[in-house]
Amino acid sequence: MSRRTALPKNAFIGTLLLAIAIARHAIADPTTAPAVSFSRDVQPVLAQNCISCHRPEKRKGKLDLTTFAAIEAGGKDGPIVIPGKPAESALVKMVGGDTPEMPNKGDPLTAAQVSVLALWVEQGAKDDTPAGSRAASASEPTLPVVPTVYRIAPIISAMAWSPDGQTLVIAGYHELLLHHADGSGLINRLPSHAMRMTSLAFSTDGTQLLCAGGAPGGAGQLDVWRWNDRRLLHSFTFPGGDTLFSGSFSPDGSRVAFGCADKTVRVVAADDGKEQFRFDAHSDWVLGVAFSADGSRIASAGRDKNLKTFPLSSTRPAEDVNDAQDPFTCLARHPAQDAVACGCASGSVRVYKIADLLQRSDQKRDPNLVKELDRLPAPVNAVGFSTDGNLLAAAGSGDVRVYKTQGWNKLADFNGIDGPVFAIAFSPDGSRLAAAGYDGQVRLFDLKTQKLEKTFSPVPLTER
Repeated sequence: MSRRTALPKNAFIGTLLLAIAIARHAIADPTTAPAVSFSRDVQPVLAQNCISCHRPEKRKGKLDLTTFAAIEAGGKDGPIVIPGKPAESALVKMVGGDTPEMPNKGDPLTAAQVSVLALWVEQGAKDDTPAGSRAASASEPTLPVVPTVYRIAPIISAMAWSPDGQTLVIAGYHELLLHHADGSGLINRLPSHAMRMTSLAFSTDGTQLLCAGGAPGGAGQLDVWRWNDRRLLHSFTFPGGDTLFSGSFSPDGSRVAFGCADKTVRVVAADDGKEQFRFDAHSDWVLGVAFSADGSRIASAGRDKNLKTFPLSSTRPAEDVNDAQDPFTCLARHPAQDAVACGCASGSVRVYKIADLLQRSDQKRDPNLVKELDRLPAPVNAVGFSTDGNLLAAAGSGDVRVYKTQGWNKLADFNGIDGPVFAIAFSPDGSRLAAAGYDGQVRLFDLKTQKLEKTFSPVPLTER
């Protein structure tokens, strides 16, 4: 590993102390201001700047920065954090000064980011990681209490409509934003350990809300909320190098399945996060996962172009569903049938059956394909069925299409949206569709009139 020229020791320490002083002034008295949070403040800095080289799969300098335990263990040269002593902690020293030694490649950390690390170490380098990250504990999780401040609307990566139709749940940065379903105002803000949420899903009985995501380049996160009183029941962190994808409840709500960037599909218990099944049949990121209608199997789709099913009650190997043609980007299961809709990188939307599978032959290369819909002009970022299964929506770049599943005729085509759409959600009665994505705006479409009903920003914005 090559290193940049470092400042003389005294010059570096002076620069570091100045950074700490500036940060102290910015937040007032650090003894009375909220403590710097490892999970909310420190991990995002490391994920953005350091984890590409210092993660379990790579560990340059034998150093892993993806979890508190790994940071505490240090690297080949020993500990990198000395609580209470930022000027003596390699975690801070290596990124500080006018000519920082790290990151070895890319832009150096900003003064504010260095200050976050320095203040965290000065305040004792405490760990507020959810208990689930250390032992999949079901104990009461702690959450950050300082709400996120937004100066621009964030990219929206996930949404869900509450089963009673009254609330639209929208993924923000380290929080869930609960809005009145008509877009008339913000109801509540629920803090989350996940920096970014890739999927939101209610249990079949509507009593629980699952949030899957994590820190890109860092660790995965699962949060399980009790919906009636908005209480976080369980929070589990999964070190593995990246976020989790496509979280899905089993029909009885006892299990959670999700896809991973390490090419695996995992099934864990919803109450304690303990792994029950792990499947390694994919050769690339798994971006779509769902239980079968009876909960006995898992369907998964990935960037390796494969759609597979796995039985949960036997040791039988995975079965291939499709003829591999196109990287899959997302997946949704029909609410009552063993059929899934898969979005593809080419813009195609393909519907497959995932039960009573037929074997491929020279005459029929894709026998389990039910329907291939007209191609969107860009990769499909999200697909979803209405609650009754009568409608299917697919979203791409600036374009959302809605189809009737009876006959697969197109019902509506909403285009002209600014940028990619990453999240869609049908209202429980199927009369409206919410769509959001890159521009940070939520759009409500009336499916009866096929017109845009309302556009709103889900976050409170603060001027610079």
